Amino acid sequence: MILQQIKDDDHKYIMNTYGRFNAALVKGKGAKAWDESGKEYIDFTSGIGVNCLGYSDDGWVKAVTEQAARLQHISNLYYSPLQTELAKKLCEITGFSKVFFANSGAEANECAIKLARKYSFEKYGKDRTEIVTLENSFHGRTVTTLSATGQDVFHNYFFPFTEGFSFAKANDMESVKAKVNNNTCAVMIELIQGEGGVNPLEKGFVNELADYCSENDILLIIDEVQTGVGRTGSFYCYEQFGIKPDIISSAKGIGGGLPMGACLCSEKLRDVMSPSTHGTTYGGNPIACAGALEVLKRVSDKKFLEDVAEKGSYIKEKLLKIKGVSEVRGMGMMIGVVLEKDNAKEVAVKCVEKGLLVLTAKNLIRFLPPLNITKEEIDKGLEIFADVV
Repeated sequence: MILQQIKDDDHKYIMNTYGRFNAALVKGKGAKAWDESGKEYIDFTSGIGVNCLGYSDDGWVKAVTEQAARLQHISNLYYSPLQTELAKKLCEITGFSKVFFANSGAEANECAIKLARKYSFEKYGKDRTEIVTLENSFHGRTVTTLSATGQDVFHNYFFPFTEGFSFAKANDMESVKAKVNNNTCAVMIELIQGEGGVNPLEKGFVNELADYCSENDILLIIDEVQTGVGRTGSFYCYEQFGIKPDIISSAKGIGGGLPMGACLCSEKLRDVMSPSTHGTTYGGNPIACAGALEVLKRVSDKKFLEDVAEKGSYIKEKLLKIKGVSEVRGMGMMIGVVLEKDNAKEVAVKCVEKGLLVLTAKNLIRFLPPLNITKEEIDKGLEIFADVV
């Protein structure tokens, strides 16, 4: 099919919810993708942080195809050895006590919200349900996770939104304290606000917030959907802040390309959720678990994570030398690039034309390359980017 026919059929049959770039990708390997015409692209997006091992990684492909040939789905009405193995490995890596497997970041955040509210309900009564999140945050596109998102642009059309959320200013403990009341059960944050513009929180604020939540039995939920599974140079980003939250949500890279989300909880929350209080048909699917086990085996390796941090520093160093770049922020290989001309959308479109896939977030360019991208691929992509800028 030619691109125009693909676009025409897309516009005719698919709900118009995406602003797509002018490319139809049909295959990929590592950090490279090809479109229907055979044109090659360097990919600095990894499917919005999902393909952490790049396209069609040999080990990942072997794991998921072998599992698909054995058993593709059983539901959660039966024990699943692969799901159990994945849960054990994830808890051993992180030190968390238990995990619930879902299909996406939004679903993982829904579980986190329900877990926090049930814990508080059982300990303090039905009124202690409110959750404080941060302005400029993003937590998903379900009605409840949109309600938890601290951006007014998302609070439209879908009324009534779920009650019980308020929004404090990032890096401002007095603002957080002003939003907390006797009915607050949790504070929910991203350590780097990804969709909000790749804004890392200040370490001092995060540490003070963690202490404040602990002292007041307010659960600290950290949304690691975009920052987790090696993206920032540690397995989860919270490790670099020297804290241990009560709950984290995870998704994107954990499945290596298959839909998977996870909500992990601390020891004191391990028995809060009971049969029928939460569930999913697809969560913890055997094929997704097989892919995730391959991801965990590779990405949790200390040397692999050190390489992610080193490559992230390498990219930032080179970006700061590009004329037209005014600021680079982020951690590891979660990178935001502020342009002097404030023309991120235009630059992103031109990058695709030149053979480089990039993302935008607010008014900047965002890079989320595969974690195992090579230096040669980085250099080639940055050459295109510099030329376009």
